[in-house]
Amino acid sequence: MVDDIPGLRRILATHKVIAVVGLSADWFRPSYFAAKYMLEHGYVVVPVNPRYEAILGQKCYKSLRDVPRKVDIVDVFRKSADVGPIADDAIAIGAKVLWQQLGVTNAEAARKAEAAGLEAVMDRCVKIEHARLFGGLNWAGVNTKVISAKRPKYIAN
Repeated sequence: MVDDIPGLRRILATHKVIAVVGLSADWFRPSYFAAKYMLEHGYVVVPVNPRYEAILGQKCYKSLRDVPRKVDIVDVFRKSADVGPIADDAIAIGAKVLWQQLGVTNAEAARKAEAAGLEAVMDRCVKIEHARLFGGLNWAGVNTKVISAKRPKYIAN
């Protein structure tokens, strides 16, 4: 399980295509806000939700297995109980990371993903972690608990 600052920073610095499973088209939903932020910070966001044709100007897919391009991170905005089959799909499409959002914690799915060679992150938000680790929060005075005079190995574009 990746739960340390260097690991999270490495994942977000090296993996740029994020399939967001459960992305909502409602602007006030956390999934929409996180996906919009990641798009604005140079990531490719692939919406996965059978209810929509497109979200944030991006074609929406009914399932991970329908996505025609390589996916680096599978970002899960679904109930913890729903993550198992999503982990199976992430493994099947050759994703590199299974990322369970804040409040989403399915340890069995994380273990299954790790056993198949994926990295797993649980109960963390890609938007919050990106802002915290690459400088998006510090302007507002938020304590990121990352204090160093050393330049990070990975710098966000």
